[in-house]
Amino acid sequence: MTPSLAIWLRLLLYHGTDASIRSPAHTSGRTLNCRLSWGVGRPAENEGCHRIRWLHEKVESKIVEKTNSRLPRRASRVYGRGMNENVVRNVGILAHVDAGKTTTTEHLLYLSGQLRKVGRVDDGTAFADWLEVERARGISVRAATLSLTWKDTAINIIDTPGHVDFSAEVERVLRVLDGAVLMLSAVDGVQAHTEALWHALSEAHIPTLIYINKMDRMGADVDRVVTSVRALLTKAAVPIQRVRGGDAWNSAIEELLTSRHPSDWADVVEQLADYDDELLTSFLENEPIALPRLRQILAGLVAKAQVVPVLYGASLKGIGVRQLLDAMVDFLPAAKRNIEAPMSGVVFKVERQARSGRAVFVRLYRGQLQNRQLVANYSRGIEEKIVQIRKLNGQQQMDTGLVQGGDIAAIYGLNQSRIGDILGSPEGIPAPVSLSEPVLSVDVYPGRNEDSMRLAEALQELDDEDPTLAFEWLAETRECQVQVAGRIQIEILGELLATRYDLHPSFGPPNVLYRETPKQPGEGFVAYTMPKPCWAILRFAIFPGARGSGLSYRSEAHPDRLLLRYQREVERRVPEALEQGLKGWPVTDLSVILVSGEHHVWHTHPLDFVVATPMAIMDGLTHTGTQLLEPILSFRTSVPEEVGGRVMSDLIQMRAVFDPPMVKADYVTLEGEVPLATSMDYGVALSMLTRGHGKWSTRFLSYRPAPEHVTAERPRRGVDPRDRAKYILAVRQALKT
Repeated sequence: MTPSLAIWLRLLLYHGTDASIRSPAHTSGRTLNCRLSWGVGRPAENEGCHRIRWLHEKVESKIVEKTNSRLPRRASRVYGRGMNENVVRNVGILAHVDAGKTTTTEHLLYLSGQLRKVGRVDDGTAFADWLEVERARGISVRAATLSLTWKDTAINIIDTPGHVDFSAEVERVLRVLDGAVLMLSAVDGVQAHTEALWHALSEAHIPTLIYINKMDRMGADVDRVVTSVRALLTKAAVPIQRVRGGDAWNSAIEELLTSRHPSDWADVVEQLADYDDELLTSFLENEPIALPRLRQILAGLVAKAQVVPVLYGASLKGIGVRQLLDAMVDFLPAAKRNIEAPMSGVVFKVERQARSGRAVFVRLYRGQLQNRQLVANYSRGIEEKIVQIRKLNGQQQMDTGLVQGGDIAAIYGLNQSRIGDILGSPEGIPAPVSLSEPVLSVDVYPGRNEDSMRLAEALQELDDEDPTLAFEWLAETRECQVQVAGRIQIEILGELLATRYDLHPSFGPPNVLYRETPKQPGEGFVAYTMPKPCWAILRFAIFPGARGSGLSYRSEAHPDRLLLRYQREVERRVPEALEQGLKGWPVTDLSVILVSGEHHVWHTHPLDFVVATPMAIMDGLTHTGTQLLEPILSFRTSVPEEVGGRVMSDLIQMRAVFDPPMVKADYVTLEGEVPLATSMDYGVALSMLTRGHGKWSTRFLSYRPAPEHVTAERPRRGVDPRDRAKYILAVRQALKT
């Protein structure tokens, strides 16, 4: 078989369309009539089809090589010879777990020439999942940064974890994106975590494509998914493809914006007309719109995050992935690359590599960085020297020695820089995106007593890579404590400690993380004047704040009575003093005002305010009292109709609030809100109740006041500042133990 015929056959199979095609002249002009479908293992409908499938499998490896030479796949492993290096896109792939996100990424890399063979998540061979725990579990735990080229455009793909327990990893990625692909399963549709991801993308105004995957699965229903997208996510979802065929086995994707027939893109024009005046005028006056102009208008609306194109595919078979790549280039905006401006970037990931050491992943917005350059860390007020700059593709690395504005790179030598730190100028750096919060704490115990310090060091390293762990070493009891989002994260943490550090710890039961907030306004006062030498007098006014507002602080103290350098010391210590309230939980949603203060010319030392601030704050909280806040989850459950009544009864007992049930196809769907404390293990109980037929999904919603009958206290770490004499002795290291 000649290469051109082989390529023709492969494209025929790839698109899965009806074909009555005249073969090239060198095949004697024979005509083959055949219908090819996506279904693997589906019987061929005639002998000609059977023969073509056999020939396709026979020459697959040679076809790949020949096709590579005709498509933009071989230029360069990272940037591409002859390509326009000023065009870069940073695109995140986001989805609820098991939507096929990593499989799609594998095919993106394969089509662009980065991989010779597509890996499989189920086989543990996926290129993007390189951690041992990811390959063993078949889920992504860390965001993977991958680079490819397509249509002379460099694209940095960031494959994010899909499980809700690792939402913090997604948060950090959202901050550095120019565009995103939100994936859904054509079977499962919009799920609870999908909604959380969409809300985060929407709030950050990130241009987004929606890709509905798994169209080849039984139970796939594209129309139902698009309807739910418009109902639950955005009314601005505009399909730019059409699915032809009645079922998953006999369907094909048709491009609407490449057709020569205006009737094919008429629906797109009608939907876009709501967002573009020029298009609206043309639509109302029945004037034709040129296809290039229509594509230009669509790209402009996507860049403004006003419209969300919808695409379809079956990534496991490579169907629709090429069109997805095209859409990334055609409709998602490129990164702005102001190389001449002052350097400005943000750290969004830290990774420890076995051979190369600590890598700091930086999205550079303006300027450029190069090897041996000194970098100013704006967040920490320090300077560090770059040792090496690399482009990473999974675990493949290429030294570049340079990264320019708009691009992403791994930088070595920034050993003190942490996730979230701003490098250079803070101007133009997007604000962090909030998607979830750790709502559980868990104690970690070493497998052997002699491993206690090794465990603490390992957890400190992992905390460096994921700050939401909030690792604490409790010196008094020599215990380790971390914060997590759920039980899956605890299991993954244990496996990471085993595979990476050869540690086999045990975990205590997860405890819900509550918070406190002031009940009413109040005043806190302290006069720390004994035992000499010391002198620090402080008076605070404390007010309850709006829910979710965090801490608001300002000073009204006169600098003549309290020097500004002492006031700055107080400002630094207030958040620390609020880490433990009257019930032992962090205090939030409040306003603290330093009303007045006093220092002494001879007796005052700056450390006096380190001692005095917690005493004054705790005195204020004693007068305001505190209200317990509990974490609330948004939930969605779908169960067989015969157990619907039992489930509603369970939800009422869990203090859930939910909408009227929706009944469809013998299933009851319930949506609402429920406290984490009462529903932590309900997913397992529901699975047992429904024998695996029930679905339970949740996402963190907010902290809200707990009912009066709900009580929860946490033992205080260290000496309570309300015990004034003992606290002063402890801080001054004069307390005998």
